[in-house]
Amino acid sequence: MGTRWSARIVGAPAGVQAGSEAVLARVISQMSQWEPGSNLSRFNRGAPGTWRSLPPEFNVVLAAGLQVAEASGGAFDPAMGALAELWGFGASGRTDAVPDAARIAEALRLGGRSEIEYDPLLLRARRYGRAALDFSGIAKGYAVDAVAAHLRGLGLADWLVEIGGELRGSGIKPDGQPWWVDLEAVPGVAAAPFRVALHGLAVATSGDYRRYFEVDGRRYAHTLDPRTGMPLDNGVVAVSVLHGECMLADAWATALTVLGPEAGPALGEREGLAMRMVTRDGREVLSPALVAMLE
Repeated sequence: MGTRWSARIVGAPAGVQAGSEAVLARVISQMSQWEPGSNLSRFNRGAPGTWRSLPPEFNVVLAAGLQVAEASGGAFDPAMGALAELWGFGASGRTDAVPDAARIAEALRLGGRSEIEYDPLLLRARRYGRAALDFSGIAKGYAVDAVAAHLRGLGLADWLVEIGGELRGSGIKPDGQPWWVDLEAVPGVAAAPFRVALHGLAVATSGDYRRYFEVDGRRYAHTLDPRTGMPLDNGVVAVSVLHGECMLADAWATALTVLGPEAGPALGEREGLAMRMVTRDGREVLSPALVAMLE
């Protein structure tokens, strides 16, 4: 997944690291866009119109991604792989070049979730046009959940799991304190520090400051708007979502970032999401669900 992982476990038994790594290896073998032999890569290389059976974990992530895509009006899209490749944020690596409008329009017309047919009853899907799945906005969160499920299966109740800045906590630390986590500060933005307790909760953050490239003095962020095909430039620099599932926190953080400073909080409130949004001018927006948690 191109990132690091860690787990802090109270009373960790022998072999827990190897078991957790096996869980992560299974997720990678199914959902990594950088592994040519993964289920996702083979799906994207498959002939358009051909049904492909989905492993159970892959099915869970695709179903969740499509649900968030529908609920967000397309602000999140698990099938924007062709668009990500076009902008140099896919498996092929950076291009540091701005694609022309015609190529962006073609990627939008021939790709995206509208070109994915999903059959939840038979656990299968097929693609049309140039549609390509890209789980980079949801798979890390799912991987956190998968490791968490592994730890619970071992009877472990007190732990904190982190993958690339997405976290999920359970129980308490040996000193009796919950797993306190400081949300990542945004470089160059004067926002107050923010700390949350992950007691049976996960948190994921989406931001425009982690991956980007610059051309002629203009910065192009890696977070793309699936509706326009363009990198974000809406004034939102970071959105954090707290949720019982890290997979959904991950996907919703991306969707609300794309929706922007007005529509994002409005949808977050309708969905009952615990959300914190930070804008480039340092404004902080907390959803009613998050305010209720803090009270």
